[in-house]
Amino acid sequence: MATTTAPAQPAPEAIIFPSTMARKHPTKTMRALEWFGAKDVRFQERPVPIVTDSSDAIIRVSATTICGSDLHLFHNEFEGMEKGDVLGHEFVGIVEEVGPEVKTLKVGDRVAASAVIACGKCSYCKLELYSNCDCTNPSKTMEKTYGHRTSGLFGYSHLTGGYDGGQAEFARVPLADINCLKLPKTLSDEKAVMLCDVACTSYMACDYAQIGAGKSETVAIWGAGPIGLLSAAWAKFMGAKRIIVIDYHDYRLKVAQNVAGAITINASQVTNIVQRIGELIPNGPDAVIDAAGFRFPKGLSHKLQRMLHLETDAPEILTECIQSVRKGGIVSVIGDYYKTMNNFPIGAFMEKGLIMRGSQVHVQHYWKIVLPLIESGQFDPTFIITHRFPFERVAEAYSMFDEARDGAIKIILKPLHKTA
Repeated sequence: MATTTAPAQPAPEAIIFPSTMARKHPTKTMRALEWFGAKDVRFQERPVPIVTDSSDAIIRVSATTICGSDLHLFHNEFEGMEKGDVLGHEFVGIVEEVGPEVKTLKVGDRVAASAVIACGKCSYCKLELYSNCDCTNPSKTMEKTYGHRTSGLFGYSHLTGGYDGGQAEFARVPLADINCLKLPKTLSDEKAVMLCDVACTSYMACDYAQIGAGKSETVAIWGAGPIGLLSAAWAKFMGAKRIIVIDYHDYRLKVAQNVAGAITINASQVTNIVQRIGELIPNGPDAVIDAAGFRFPKGLSHKLQRMLHLETDAPEILTECIQSVRKGGIVSVIGDYYKTMNNFPIGAFMEKGLIMRGSQVHVQHYWKIVLPLIESGQFDPTFIITHRFPFERVAEAYSMFDEARDGAIKIILKPLHKTA
C-alpha cells in the first residue's frame, strides 16, 4: 500500500538577537534625555556607550528630534518603560567607532539611523518588511500580546527591545550596516533626520493608501502633526486631486492649506466629521489616512473606558475613517495603536468591502525611495520644522510639543558634545 509523507518543512530560522543593552565606557560621560515617569523626562549625565556587538557602530549625534509617538511614552501610555530609559528614535550624526564585522561604514562617515532596528537577514527583512524583523526584539511580552514579535525600535520601551534611543550625545546602533544610511555631503542634518522616520512613514501612509492618478485620487487625513502634514504633502506630490485634513489646531491646518492645498476641517468646530466629509466628497474619499492613533478619545464613554482600563485605544478616529471612506476604499493606519479598543465598527468595515493596512514604517525600504527625492529638491520635508533647541532644553521642548504651544509642529535638538 502506497504511503504519502508530508512535504519537508523548512527549519526555523536561527534567531540571534543583538544585545539590547549597550556596554558603557568606564570613564567617558555624555548627556542624554532619560525617562522617569509620566511627564517626567530629565537631562542626565551617563556613560558613553561603546561597541557591544561586533556589528555595532557608535554615532556622535549631531541632530535629533521629538516624534509625535514619543508623546505616548511621555504620558506613560505605552507598556515597558523603565526609569532611566533613553528616549528618541530619529537621529543623525558621525560614526565614531565600528565593530569588526561592519562592512559599509567607517569612522568619520555621516549617517542617519533607522528608527526601526532590523537584522537584514530574516525572511521578513528579505521581503523588505523591516519593522516585522524576527531577530531584533526579544520581548516575550510583545509575543504574548500580539501573537508575534515585531522589530526592535530605538528609545521605545522594553516592549520593543529596550534599546537606548538617540536623544543623547552618543548612540549605539546595532547591526549598523542595515540600520545606518550613509548620507550625501550636500544633505543638511535637518533634511537627513527626516529620513529616520517621519518622511518615510508619511510616504508609506500614502503608498498604503495607493495615492496617485488613476488610483486613490481623493484622500482624507486625520491628524495634522508632522506625519499628517507630510502625508498631505506626499499626497499632493503623488497626484491626489482632493485632500482633506482634519485636526483641532488652526495653525496646523493652515500649514496643510499652504503646503498641500488641502481642504481643512477643525474638529472642534464640526459636530459630525463624517457628515462634513460627505458634503465635500459625496461618495466618500477613495482613501483615508489615520495619522493620529490611539491616544485621542473624543466622547465621554471612551474617556471613561480608558480611564478604567477597559480599553487601551480609543476607536473614534478609526470609526470616522471607516464611515467616511467610499465603499471599496482604503484605510491606511499609520498613527500608533497599542492594544485593544471597544465598539470597533467591524460591520461597516466588512459590509463596505474596505481594505485596511497599517504597520510601523519599513524605513530601510522607503529611505531608498525618499532620499533621492529630497536630495534632488523635488520634495522638502523641512517645512514641518518650527523650532530648534539646544539639547539642554529638551525637557522644555517636550512640554511645548505636547501642549502644542507657540505653533510647535517639529522640534530639532542639537547636542553640544561636552563630554568628560
